[in-house]
Parts: sequence; structure tokens; C-alpha cells
Amino acid sequence: MSVFTAIILGVVQGLTEFLPVSSSGHLVLLQKIFGISEPALFFDTMVHAGTLAAVVVVLWKDIWAILRKIVQPLTAYLILATVPAVIFALLFKKNIEAAFESGRFLGPAFLLTAALLVAAELLSRQAGKRGEFKKMNWFDALVIGLLQAAAIAPGLSRSGATISGALFRKLDRDFAARFSFMLSIPAILGALVLQLWDLAKGAESAGASGIGAAAIIAGTLSAAAVGFFAVRLMLKIIRERSLFGFAVYTGVLGLLVLVDQYITRLVF
Repeated sequence: MSVFTAIILGVVQGLTEFLPVSSSGHLVLLQKIFGISEPALFFDTMVHAGTLAAVVVVLWKDIWAILRKIVQPLTAYLILATVPAVIFALLFKKNIEAAFESGRFLGPAFLLTAALLVAAELLSRQAGKRGEFKKMNWFDALVIGLLQAAAIAPGLSRSGATISGALFRKLDRDFAARFSFMLSIPAILGALVLQLWDLAKGAESAGASGIGAAAIIAGTLSAAAVGFFAVRLMLKIIRERSLFGFAVYTGVLGLLVLVDQYITRLVF
């Protein structure tokens, strides 16, 4: 992988990690378009680390409020919502890696993202009209966590799934986005731990052997820079606009991927 390609992938990761369009799905798709044959799961994890830095900077006040008082309901909800993804990642690690390499389920996953966003937006509008937004409870956190676990698969947006889960449970829109972004911190850290464990064992599945250090650094830095602005943009969008535009984008993208997978075969 060249440094230029790594920067492009990093920019896409930084932009799409916090917009509900599936960053992992876009990375897999671009890797197919660029013909990247090296195992790329480690690179994917590192550019996620770049976006981790971005969300920590933007949400520092929220994070500091948790650190100042660890024992509080929000901390418990973040832990509860993280557990399903941890279990899913450990149980289906090889299947997840295979999905990243093949991109087989990208089309259906993009379409599912679109469906989730439409359903969440419609339900949120109804709740807003009726004044039914409520405070979070443990069941809300579990629902969001289960959707995050499903979104480990490339093509199903993590931020889209978790924000949709919060809106399904009639939580406030701004809180839904902030909780989703804070939830990305343990999710990304968990992925990093798994990858570092593979590296320590010298496993081929770590996927670092075919990608140079310069490309990994360039991709990570570009993801961090673009991710900073993407977080701020998404917080503004969810407060002031709808998710329908993202639903249209992911829906069209899903259809195009399916057409290519089964008819044109230009990329897959």
C-alpha cells in the first residue's frame, strides 16, 4: 500500500467513522477498488485509533465528567453497551476477518444501515412531537450494545446502528449521538488490544506484514485530522437536520455494490 493510498483511506475513515454510513464498509470497498491484496485488518484498526484520538478531543468535557465521577449510571451504561460487542468479537473473530477480506456482505449491510436510519428518524420525529424523550435506563444500553455488536460486520454502520438504537428507545437526539461517540472509545480500544495480541504472537492475521509503517502512520494521522471535524459536523447534523440523506446514500451504495457483486463484477 502506498502512502498516498493510505492517506485516502485515512481521510475516508475519519469522515465516515462518525457519519452513519459505515467506515469499515467504505474501507473494505476502497481496498477492493484499489486492489489492495495485503491483509488490512491491522491498518483498519490503526486508522480507527486515529478517529479515537479525534473523538477524545471533541468530547473531552463529557469524558472528563465521567472520569471525575466514575461511579455513576452513565459509566454503567457504557460498560453494559460494550459487553455484547466484546463477546461477539471474541466468538466470531475469524468470521469477522473473513468478512473484511471478502466484502461479501457489504451490499446487504449498507441496505440494512439505510433501513435502520429511516426507521430511527421516523420514530424520533414521532417521539419529539409527543414529548416522549426520556432518560436512559439499563435496557436502553443493552439494545444499543446489541446493535453495536451487529455493526462489527463491515457495511453496517456502528454510529448509525447505535444512534438508531438510542432513537428507537426514544432518547434525546443530541444525547444519542454523544453516547454513540463515547461508546466508540471502548470499542476501538478493544479492537486495538486484539490486534496487538495478534502482533505479539506473530500471527499472520494481524495483517501488518504487507503494509509499511509510513503508510500506517499516514493513514492514522489523516483519519485523526478529518475525524475531528466529522465528530463536530455529526453533532450539528443530528441536532438540526435529519438522517434521511445518509439513508439515501447508504441505500444507493448498497444497491450499487449488489449490482457489481452479481452482475457487472468490476470490483468484486
